[in-house]
Amino acid sequence: MGTIRYLEIADALRTAILSGEYAVGAQLPSESDLATRWSASRGTVRQAVATLAAEGLIGSRQGARRIVLRHERRHSFGELNSFAQWAEGLGQEVTSRFLSRVRRPATAEEAERLALAPGTAILSVLRLRLLDGEPTMVERTAFADWVAAPVEAMPVDVRSVMDSLANDSGIVAHYGEHLIDALSAGSEDARLLEIRRGSPLLRQRHVSATATGRPIEWTDDRYRAGSVTFSVSNSAVATPLERRTGEG
Repeated sequence: MGTIRYLEIADALRTAILSGEYAVGAQLPSESDLATRWSASRGTVRQAVATLAAEGLIGSRQGARRIVLRHERRHSFGELNSFAQWAEGLGQEVTSRFLSRVRRPATAEEAERLALAPGTAILSVLRLRLLDGEPTMVERTAFADWVAAPVEAMPVDVRSVMDSLANDSGIVAHYGEHLIDALSAGSEDARLLEIRRGSPLLRQRHVSATATGRPIEWTDDRYRAGSVTFSVSNSAVATPLERRTGEG
């Protein structure tokens, strides 16, 4: 339960920051004070604070208490698996529905990304995400074989796959590599997103893995142009932004 607990604490602190309870430039209470307030271990509190730091809401110098950096919320790399939470935080209604869930052999790329033997069966999922009733993102995900059963058991309109895995199965994602590029909408994407074929799409691909590094999913998310903006916060002491040439 400690892993789920840190998500609850992070959510409460996030709400307090976004509401202005902590002003920009203000220090958060110490880890010890937060641990006492939440009846949690300092390790759990540290995970919660690290989550907000990854979102760019707070920061600090080494050894100093955390400082509130901003009151606005963006779709950051630390939140890419929490589309529903991100959208609801902006006051938008998010709905989703599974269009297909099929077990099949993994492709060569899926097997490599999920650290599986070639040909291992995975769960291939096609899902449509909507904001305020408007088609916004097509999600194509390959779930590792060991995660397939709980995903198959989810209702067709589950709000968040990753939240459900965390809450119901204790499978919590820690984020790995993200690849962002653009491409033109094919026939299926155009139909699902209600746009013209060839329209520009923003694509975000990523692997989600557990705290021990065991891959959970390899996903390909395609957003309608103009529907989201991604942000990256970095510094000389944090993981720097890496720029790459075009890759397939």
